[in-house]
Amino acid sequence: MGKYVERATRVFLDTGTRFPRRLVWAMAMVKIAAAKANMELGLLDRRIGEAIIAAASELADGRLYDRIVVDVFQTGSGTGLNMNVNEVLAERASEIAGVPVHPNDHVNMSQSSNDTVPTAVRLAAAKEVLEGLLPALDDAVASLAELEERYAGAVKPGRTHFRDAMPVTFGQEMGAWRDALERDKRLVEAVLDFILEVPLGGTAVGTGINAHPRYPELAVRYLAEESGVPVRPARSRFRAMRSLSDLAALSGAMRSVALDLWRLSQDLRIMYSGPFTGIAEIEIPQEVPGSSMMPGKVNPVTVEAAMQAAGHAMGLDESVKQAALLGELELSMGLPLAGYAVVTQASLLAEALRKMAGLVLGRVEARVERMRELAEKSQALITLVAPVIGYEKAAEVSRLLYEGKSIRDALKAVGLGEEEIEELLRLEKLVKPGIPSLELRRSKA
Repeated sequence: MGKYVERATRVFLDTGTRFPRRLVWAMAMVKIAAAKANMELGLLDRRIGEAIIAAASELADGRLYDRIVVDVFQTGSGTGLNMNVNEVLAERASEIAGVPVHPNDHVNMSQSSNDTVPTAVRLAAAKEVLEGLLPALDDAVASLAELEERYAGAVKPGRTHFRDAMPVTFGQEMGAWRDALERDKRLVEAVLDFILEVPLGGTAVGTGINAHPRYPELAVRYLAEESGVPVRPARSRFRAMRSLSDLAALSGAMRSVALDLWRLSQDLRIMYSGPFTGIAEIEIPQEVPGSSMMPGKVNPVTVEAAMQAAGHAMGLDESVKQAALLGELELSMGLPLAGYAVVTQASLLAEALRKMAGLVLGRVEARVERMRELAEKSQALITLVAPVIGYEKAAEVSRLLYEGKSIRDALKAVGLGEEEIEELLRLEKLVKPGIPSLELRRSKA
């Protein structure tokens, strides 16, 4: 453990909360890019520079991750993280090069924690979104689109306020969530463009003091090449070092993903309720027992796990907002928390969406006959017949339904014939725009 880290761990909090691997990887990428730029500019000895790159590559691969020991809850600029990385790389690079490598003079050359950490935070967030969250959203959207198409004709009762409403199809319900997640993906992609602007080269306060004038351009170019993320120099390094509103916007877009994932999951749980005393409109094959005491019980375990992840992601969004408020003048003081929270959000949601797509949405089976049976029992169907039979008879139909009669028997009881009933209860017509009672009147005229 280096001298700085040894002292810092005594004064930072000790919560056991460590930086995500993705953020440590991003710090390693920054150190590689900086070393390459400094070597090209003739500022860093090639032997030392190549040793730093080799050591940083090991850190990026996870081989030195267990030596990044500082807590997330530390100095607000993230200096603890930067110096922990510097000292680990200096020690390892010294072993590789066979000559002393200094954490500040060499590994941190042309840099400050104030530009490296906000750069790494944005790089890590972008990488997690590009390689994790967006593909997971695509998987979930594809699974929902397949359900939308397969069950386009599966008529079921609609429900508003948890009470009977006009019929819909299961395909229409799944199509609504498919559209929601597609929209959420567009939101994330739109905000991601701002995240790709990084302040590397701004050094301490944004001016670039103690760095070569060409360093920012070179360092960011190497960072893009090494990381595979198309980062670019911030239009204003001063802005990117003092404001985290772009990260807050990304977090807000991911909050929308979490909200829609929660609501989709809640709807599936309700439809899966049963098997005999609930709605029981769908089946979701399960792989683990649902109870340690009740044999044969199965629960929507993956759905519930996804909801907990979504809830945590929404809580992390509040952390990002608070972190973005910290700071004054030239620097944000909430970088470690913001980085931890936004990267964790993306990772959580990606995992939840992947599992939902593969283990839930890809396996959902609609109980089509059960759905239709419930749709024909819906008290909301009285809405259709009221214009034809009048308010008084419609009220009588409602009373009969509450007594347990089927809608068909109730309509017969108030004088409707078989053909009229059949025409009114053609449920497939009720899930599309139109005025069924008007059409019936015209057919009788």
